[in-house]
Amino acid sequence: MARRDYEEDPKAPRANSLVPAASAVVVDDDGRVLLQRRTDNGMWALPGGTMELGESIGDCAVRETFEETGITVEITGIVGTYTNPGHVFAYDDGEVRQEFSICLLARPTGGSLRASDESFEVAWFVPEATDDLPMVPSIRKRLNDWRAGRGPVVR
Repeated sequence: MARRDYEEDPKAPRANSLVPAASAVVVDDDGRVLLQRRTDNGMWALPGGTMELGESIGDCAVRETFEETGITVEITGIVGTYTNPGHVFAYDDGEVRQEFSICLLARPTGGSLRASDESFEVAWFVPEATDDLPMVPSIRKRLNDWRAGRGPVVR
């Protein structure tokens, strides 16, 4: 399903849903960060997605990371909470979701890189190599917060 991000855009459609979600900044022993290139917008992003009934936010981040990248992880901390009502995601089915995401810090514990139906490319990057990658501003914000050691932040 196609998705378009709007952040502080007066032309954005009005939100009609709010769904808790988690993302993960996964950092390996060499200090590289795990990113996926999303199939819905072609942009690089952190692994993550919506929380399911019966799971914790940490379990959500672990599950989504494995589903989207093939890497198993252990949660080690929190980068921040991101709940800007001026940031919405418009889906082609008519849903317009207000941002509500907890970004967690994680380390890999196993698995092997693989793309999924949500990602057509998955890779490890030294932090500086992410500067010129195409990504939506909200993902850039999370990476910048992690790199600056600001965590945990509340936005």
